[in-house]
Amino acid sequence: MGPESLVRKQKVGIREQGHTMIRVSKPMLEKHQVAIYFTAVFAGLLAATVADRSSAALEAWINPALAALLYVTFLQVPMTSLRQALTHGRFLSALLIVNFVAVPLVVFGLIQFLPDNPALLFAVLLVLLTPCIDYVVVFTHLGRGDAKLILAATPVLLIAQMLLLPIYLGLFLGADAAGLVQARPFLNAFFWLIAVPLVLAWLTQYWAARRELGKRVEGAMGWLPVPLMALVLLIVFAAVAPQIGAASTDVAWTVPIYVAFAIAMPLVAYAVGKLLGLDVGAGRALAFSAGTRNSLVVLPLAFAVPGGGALIPAVVVTQTLVELVSELVYVRWIPRLIKTATERETL
Repeated sequence: MGPESLVRKQKVGIREQGHTMIRVSKPMLEKHQVAIYFTAVFAGLLAATVADRSSAALEAWINPALAALLYVTFLQVPMTSLRQALTHGRFLSALLIVNFVAVPLVVFGLIQFLPDNPALLFAVLLVLLTPCIDYVVVFTHLGRGDAKLILAATPVLLIAQMLLLPIYLGLFLGADAAGLVQARPFLNAFFWLIAVPLVLAWLTQYWAARRELGKRVEGAMGWLPVPLMALVLLIVFAAVAPQIGAASTDVAWTVPIYVAFAIAMPLVAYAVGKLLGLDVGAGRALAFSAGTRNSLVVLPLAFAVPGGGALIPAVVVTQTLVELVSELVYVRWIPRLIKTATERETL
């Protein structure tokens, strides 16, 4: 082989190596997803500062993006896993007790420190009473919890919160709830953000189990959870950031409430998990679920409140900002809070 051929081969090798280094893969997306999410948040905030006129137009994209995200999220839950989750009675009982008994009690105590503003109270209740069903799976996995249990329980959590949320809002807000809680937005959200994505996901799984094309489509959808989550975060923050600024005085009241909630709920979950004898992985999953809320999914409900203006969406999205920071703390703190026997012996 002559010198020129050798040089050409080396150049080709360098180009191929460089191509391999920048090739995007599914494991790479999953490994760097937290950084991707924070980048999307900052990109959304930046977009809001340079093009705040487009925020109203962006609001129209939130629901379709969320529906797509929930479809690919549900697609990760095999129907057999859902049945297994429903038969994991101890974990499911703990999950329901923490999210729909303990959380409302803690939230009731926290809202006593808020000013008497029905719209503000409604927004805080809307976000804190609804457990997360999307990126909680990511952070549970990073925090060495049993993410499969949370993933399999997402349909149960979604259905339970949509059924119970109007009841809790009525109990906490009393007469003020009548002007803020409308049945139609809840029914629309349940149908388009829960029922339709869930049925489509199950139909896709059914198709994949019987046809090669369906299997390839299901495999391709497996790439989408991280990009779609990033897209949802970008759209949400680009659309709502101007409203946070417009309602900053009222929003400031909520930050200490959100921080207190983020600290208290993993501790409550730890106590409930210990009482019910959950194993370490399940206990950590319970703690992540207790502290992580469904702000992105309830945001369309916030926009649909009659006369809600800028305040309600701004309060909901502010919780997302506090929570993303809290999740980074949880990833280190919760494994230390809930340890295996071996980990306790090494201390």
